[in-house]
Amino acid sequence: MMRMKDTYKWLVYLVLSIALFLLSACSSNSGSANTQATANPTQAPVNGFGTAANHVHSLLALPGHVLVLATHYGIFRDEDSGTTWAKVAAGPKQLMEGLMAYSLGVSSLNTQRLYVLTQIAIVPHSGTLGLYTSADQGRTWKLATAYAGITSTAPFSEEPGNDTPDEVYIYLSDLGALGLRVSLDDGQHFSSTGTLPFGLIDNVLAIPGAAGQLLAYGSEGVARSIDGGLHWQVLKGLNGGINEMVTSGPHSPIYASGDAGIYSSLDGGKSFTLVNSEASYGSLTTSPVEQQVLYGETGRSIFRSADGGHTWSALPHINGNLGKLAVDPSDAAQVYLSLSYPTAMYTFKQNAVSWQSLTPKL
Repeated sequence: MMRMKDTYKWLVYLVLSIALFLLSACSSNSGSANTQATANPTQAPVNGFGTAANHVHSLLALPGHVLVLATHYGIFRDEDSGTTWAKVAAGPKQLMEGLMAYSLGVSSLNTQRLYVLTQIAIVPHSGTLGLYTSADQGRTWKLATAYAGITSTAPFSEEPGNDTPDEVYIYLSDLGALGLRVSLDDGQHFSSTGTLPFGLIDNVLAIPGAAGQLLAYGSEGVARSIDGGLHWQVLKGLNGGINEMVTSGPHSPIYASGDAGIYSSLDGGKSFTLVNSEASYGSLTTSPVEQQVLYGETGRSIFRSADGGHTWSALPHINGNLGKLAVDPSDAAQVYLSLSYPTAMYTFKQNAVSWQSLTPKL
């Protein structure tokens, strides 16, 4: 089983110090609204997700067997467990035309309410850079707010809130400790929160079922707020940085992956315990129906834990550039995996001998 080495820490510093450089590097320049021209992909499509240049930024598995995939060249949606995909945004003559989609999130209070951030994918483009939202589980989208009204660059990440379904947080990395903003009207207007205890963060986790309780995490550690981000307390007992944090619902364990390994919190994020020092994952997902079940991805392999992250077993090997994971919300034995360059989708059910392709054909 592979785990990230100490180089992870300086890599995170590099990523956050230039905020959206990684997103921009696969599309344009520094993430500002004044992006340089990029080449329109001219290759022939290789599958229903487009050309071999397409790649995945976010993946959601939602109730009702709905999958939503945010890629460099469009948002794709399926509502029959991966059988039939539709491009619902960022295609020709669609909303977000010419934009890429990243940081896709769903409200824990209303799984119909989704949010997504955008950046330039191709030039010329007709889409407006901004935060977009959906009220129907990703079938249709609308512009919530344009970046021009809130930032000169672009948000690094978004996180749906836990006070109301209309609450959403964004993080503006160029503002450092002052970069966390909150909206109470589905992203139409934003206001400042308190000063973060860290210069830069990866993201915040709004703890489901605990109104106003947030966890901010990144290369400098983890901090907790109980008042919607106005005040913060740094958590002790975590060594090194945290790059991923997930939970499956109210009163569920919170899991974190970082420099030291896998952590678990059983008290709503007040404290964390190191449960495995040999594993660390770039993508982590957990099951809402079996809260001890976790899936993790190293970039080369996929692993599963059935005991809250204490022990892990490898799933069958799959070729390709491994991307994002999402567990089926009604079946802990089924996990979805995205691949990039080209974009592809697969699923695996426990005790199967291989991964099953869900990639649409031309």
